[in-house]
Amino acid sequence: MTATAPDAVRTRFSGPRMVVVATIALGLTFPGQTASISVFLDPMIDEIGVSRTVISTAYMIGTLVGAFALPWIGRTVDRWGTRRSMAVIGGAFALALTGLAFAENIIALGAGFVGIRMLGQGALGLCAMTLVSRWYEKRRGTVLGIQAAAGTAVISISPVVLERLIAATDWRTAMLVESALIAVVVVPMALVLVRNRPADLGQFVDGDPANGSRSEAEWGMTRGRAMRHPYFWVLCATVATAGFFGTAIGFHQIALLGERGLSATEAAANFLPQTIAGTAATLGLGYLVDRANPRLLLAASMVFFALAVAWGTAVAPGWSAIGFGMAIGAAGNALRAIEGGMTPKLFGTRHIGAIRGAVGAVTVGGTAFAPVLYSLFYSWTGSFQLVLWLSTLVPLAVAVAAVTTPLPHAEESTSAD
Repeated sequence: MTATAPDAVRTRFSGPRMVVVATIALGLTFPGQTASISVFLDPMIDEIGVSRTVISTAYMIGTLVGAFALPWIGRTVDRWGTRRSMAVIGGAFALALTGLAFAENIIALGAGFVGIRMLGQGALGLCAMTLVSRWYEKRRGTVLGIQAAAGTAVISISPVVLERLIAATDWRTAMLVESALIAVVVVPMALVLVRNRPADLGQFVDGDPANGSRSEAEWGMTRGRAMRHPYFWVLCATVATAGFFGTAIGFHQIALLGERGLSATEAAANFLPQTIAGTAATLGLGYLVDRANPRLLLAASMVFFALAVAWGTAVAPGWSAIGFGMAIGAAGNALRAIEGGMTPKLFGTRHIGAIRGAVGAVTVGGTAFAPVLYSLFYSWTGSFQLVLWLSTLVPLAVAVAAVTTPLPHAEESTSAD
């Protein structure tokens, strides 16, 4: 009788299950996302008695510290595997939320911000994208686009739900509810449902036996080798541009659109078309990543982002404002979707956690300074016009780099290092 491999080959490919798990995990990063944390700020300020500037500074420090930890976390995910890493990160994330719920002073708030930004917005999201990247290759961009669209939708609606929960109870209770949700969903889900790679179940990447040569040994550059390649920095610049200017515009959106004649209610409502267009763009760009020329895709997306930012200098109430919201939402999400699918495509998956950790450190760290830069320009000029026009130069420069920088050669990407 012939012996079978552990967890013998299954007739049904388990990749879709991993996509569902990763999508849920990505959605449950919401307690560490800026949009969700924003609804806690006013209650925290009122109860603990700190100024908005002080709590904003604590949040910036928390974001920076969390960003600096991402390369180490990414390397740990590669070494431990996504299953074990996600379970540990989920448990630590729940504990960080619990600790923040009991904060009584600015020091405790700052420590809590470090924990939830590093573990939620950073580490748990890194695990989610790494899991999908290792189960798919030919359809990776499409699948990551679906995952990102669904996960982002959960993150987008979470502030509304949390605001109602805080109003019905208080901010500490709402944060404890978040902690319990992470603990009872993420940790058991990781342990019971996650498998690090197809080979763990005797399966193949994409569910295709033709990929058998790659089912046991992953391929790709080390983080150090990837970081020495110029196109790594083009990818970093792409997602950093989207994160930096998207964060700055979103943070100051009420004032920015108010300058253009919109009421505070109209400016806040502009987040809705941004979310809808961003979700649609994530799905569409994920599909194109699998098929389009990387250079042209990055360059075109950067040019579109520059146009969307420029639109902010001329936006007016009505359809113009809706169009601006759709443009900035679509452009920002499209760039993140491109990076999600293109990084493993160009540099492989063997060290994808470490590589993505390095990308995250650059991009997340940069977002911490974005609102401050826009605030300074507004203080100097009394308007956002100049800083918006200057902001268009950055994506245009990245677009030029995207079409002129050499791509990794096939032998570089497929070498085992």
